[in-house]
Formats: sequence, C-alpha cells, structure tokens
Amino acid sequence: MADDASKPFAGLADVSISEDIAVEGDISVPVGTSRRDEELSTLDEPVKETVLRDLRAVGNKFVHVLYPKRSSALLRDWDLWGPLLLCVTLALLLQGGASDTQDQGGPQFAEVFVIVWVGSIVITLNSKLLGGTLSFFQSLCVLGYCIMPLTAALVVCRLVLLLANNAVSFAVRLLVVGASFGWSTFASTAFLADSQPPNRKALVVYPVFLFYFVIGWIILTFSP
Repeated sequence: MADDASKPFAGLADVSISEDIAVEGDISVPVGTSRRDEELSTLDEPVKETVLRDLRAVGNKFVHVLYPKRSSALLRDWDLWGPLLLCVTLALLLQGGASDTQDQGGPQFAEVFVIVWVGSIVITLNSKLLGGTLSFFQSLCVLGYCIMPLTAALVVCRLVLLLANNAVSFAVRLLVVGASFGWSTFASTAFLADSQPPNRKALVVYPVFLFYFVIGWIILTFSP
C-alpha cells in the first residue's frame, strides 16, 4: 500500500485507448495560409511586375484625388512616390530659362522642395497635435498627392505663357490656378477633416489653405 501511495499515476500504465474510438480535433497544417503568404511575398517577383504594380497604385491614388469621396485606398495604401514625382515636376517647371542670372523667373529647385516638404510636415504635426487619427506618413501622402491639380495648372500656365504674356493670359492663368487651388484644398480637407475632432476642423483646414495658396501664388506669379 505504501508503494501504491508513492506512485499515484502507476495505474495509468495499464490504460489503453481502443483504436475504434475516434480522436476529435484537427492537427493538420493549413495549406491556405502558406499560399497566401507566398502570394503576398514580392521577393521572387520580377522587377518589371513590381514597377508596374507600383505605377498602377500611384495612378489609382491620382484618381482618388480627382474624386475625393473615394478615399479608402489613398489612406490605407499610402506611399510617397506620387508626392515625390509631383514635387520634382513642380520644381522643374518652375525653373526659369536664365538660371544663372539674378533676374530668373522662378524659384530655385531646392526652394520648391523646402516649401512643399517642410509645409507638409508642419501641417502634419499640427494635425497630430490637434488630435488627428491619421498617421504621419498618411498625412504626408494626402498632402503630396493633392498637389496634382496645381501641378496640372502649372503645365497649362506654361503653355499659355508660350502663346502670350499679357492681361488676357494673366486672366486665364488666374482662372486656372484659382480652380486648381480650390480643388487641391477641397480634396485634401476631404481626407484630413474627417480624421479631426469636430471642434478643431477649422484649425486643421486653415494651414492647408495657406499651404496650397502659397504654391498657387508661386505658380501664378511665375514668368519665364
């Protein structure tokens, strides 16, 4: 009896499980998960497919800027390729023909970069300090992509300046830049305003208004 008391589980050695009893549960390894991981992995993807996929994503975000109500993809799949492309295009088009002289028509390349990126960072920090729910890079993505209407306006203004540089051309440029400024402000606030507390939306919209107004003023006053 003393030996049996010292071995409380000694009797379990004689217990056997019948082969006819079905064991409940499933211990098989799911195959679907590994397939999904392989589909999501881009390590073995050709470079051409990666570049085309990124270009399609940038193009889709441009469409979201044209139709701001379709905002889910722009906020969810953020990137900075589009803003960088727009900033470089804006800086190149704002360069004057005589860049070595003191009376050049446009700002320096670095000045445009500073205005765009520092302005976007300041607006993003202001949005975060006011309780915004968007992440830092999501806000930069939105502000950068919404420069697209102003970049398109700059292209139109350069074409108008090639034809004539008089009061009529200035009126046309004023109309184009004003419409593009309004669309950029509207598109960006459509993405940013909903992420702010209701009583602080005006504090977020005002810096955005100034940001695009400065860019629009640079475009309007540019003369090659």
